[in-house]
Amino acid sequence: MIDIHCHILPGVDDGAKTLEDSLDMANEAVSQGIHTIIATPHHLNGKYDNYKQEIIEQVDLLNDRIQAENIPLTILPGQETRINGEMINLLEEGDLLPLNQTSGYLFVELPSNHVPRYTKQLLFDLQVQGYKPIIVHPERNKELIQSPDQLYEFVNNGTLTQITAASVVGKFGKEIRKFSHQLIESNLTHFISSDAHNTTTRGFCMQDAMNEIQTSYGYSMTYFLMENAQLLLEGETVVGDVPERIKKKKFLGLF
Repeated sequence: MIDIHCHILPGVDDGAKTLEDSLDMANEAVSQGIHTIIATPHHLNGKYDNYKQEIIEQVDLLNDRIQAENIPLTILPGQETRINGEMINLLEEGDLLPLNQTSGYLFVELPSNHVPRYTKQLLFDLQVQGYKPIIVHPERNKELIQSPDQLYEFVNNGTLTQITAASVVGKFGKEIRKFSHQLIESNLTHFISSDAHNTTTRGFCMQDAMNEIQTSYGYSMTYFLMENAQLLLEGETVVGDVPERIKKKKFLGLF
């Protein structure tokens, strides 16, 4: 498997604190069947800044150590950037880092509680500039949970999304698990990844999530999600099924 969202770089954000932590995560990833990880440290989220060149250098150092330890895992550079109105300019200036550098796919992180008003326009502008924006963990955004039609509009207009393995299996609670499954059922997500921060409280959960998805939706869905990660690495086009609006289920016929 390929994990496109992981906080495995040591000492740069709220993920791995030390190199030993990174190596523990690397071994855990391999045990989950993961052979490639895109390291995606937080950027411009008000607490952490991790710029393009710094990340590339950190990835090279970590790969050297992983190879020295004979761990069968490859780390690639990426970035989890908090949405902001300057993203186009920052890309032109070389501060932002698309996943695997040249893929054109770009992570966009929304605040956890709301969706900024300019989001739709920014996602459109990124696509006009040739980038392929991916909203990370939309299933954990409170406004999207309450108003999923917003996410439908984003996806219908060409934006991709990535949900978290731990969300699928209920590690963030029943509501987020339910919404994660609704996103899968409604063709509103395209990738599943770990967003792992450590091996304890925020682990990988990839194997469990893939097993649950295969049980619930069949092998074709797990294949779709895994193939999309490969297409992303290669900079190829990811195309999902036609997105559908999430229908709010009636309760006792009252609504």
